[in-house]
Amino acid sequence: MKKILLSVLILSVSLFASVTNEEASQALIDSKMPIVDIRTPGEWKETGLLKGSIPIMLFDEKGKYDLKLFLEDLNKAVDTKKQFAIICRTGSRTKILAQFLSQKLNYDVVNIKSGIVYAKYIKLPILPYQPNN
Repeated sequence: MKKILLSVLILSVSLFASVTNEEASQALIDSKMPIVDIRTPGEWKETGLLKGSIPIMLFDEKGKYDLKLFLEDLNKAVDTKKQFAIICRTGSRTKILAQFLSQKLNYDVVNIKSGIVYAKYIKLPILPYQPNN
């Protein structure tokens, strides 16, 4: 009986999504895991985007957000049944979003905890933002 209970507990834990907090790294880029940049177009223009990242704005310049639109865009761009990463400027916005996506939607999310600021600091490949016209 104990073995069955333990097996069920282990299985149930593995079914729940999780949040992993890690710094931006070349290994993360090389893994080809989708990285979603949730900053604003102004921020993307200012600093560029981490190589391979997908720009999907969550908060606008006034701090407002449209969660429904964000989730629609996210689900179009990323297979949310698989692990993906999110990045912002310093990790503040993604910390909150990662918890929400994991707890409410059962997504397996990597929160890039120090954001694009750290990525630039360690000289990871940053590409200019090219808006889709």
